[in-house]
Amino acid sequence: MNSSLHKSIFKRGAWYVVVQGILIGLILFGPQGSLLIKSEPFATILQSCGITIGLLACLIMVIAAINLGKNLTPLPCPKDNAVLIQTGLYQYVRHPIYFGVLLAALAWLLIFPGIYVLAYSICLFVLFDIKARREEVWLVERFPTYMDYQARVKKLIPGVY
Repeated sequence: MNSSLHKSIFKRGAWYVVVQGILIGLILFGPQGSLLIKSEPFATILQSCGITIGLLACLIMVIAAINLGKNLTPLPCPKDNAVLIQTGLYQYVRHPIYFGVLLAALAWLLIFPGIYVLAYSICLFVLFDIKARREEVWLVERFPTYMDYQARVKKLIPGVY
């Protein structure tokens, strides 16, 4: 197997990161579209929930990054010196950083409930699902025990998916 250091950045999955950045940029700064929620009291409750979920999402992303330690990379291809992490948040979901980003997208949607924000968030979920599938091909190649881990732990949403 070629080491990831000898592969170009794009062969290690940089295109996924580029598209991910575009989608996150659209969620945060793009047009929001028509409002999905127009009832003022309900919108205020959803905004409060969004702020809480957003804070939780940030906490999850930070803890997951700490759990990964020196293994952390934005690219789906693992580093050559990577070790398989199955502890911390990784015992509950195989991709907790992706989960945290998806939670943050949900939080933003609750705070700014536009139809385009919903569409961008759905696209981000689909992208993370595709990116995680590609990443897991590399992880199975690198770590034979990864298939057992896949059978035990959900991919993107703890206990669900």
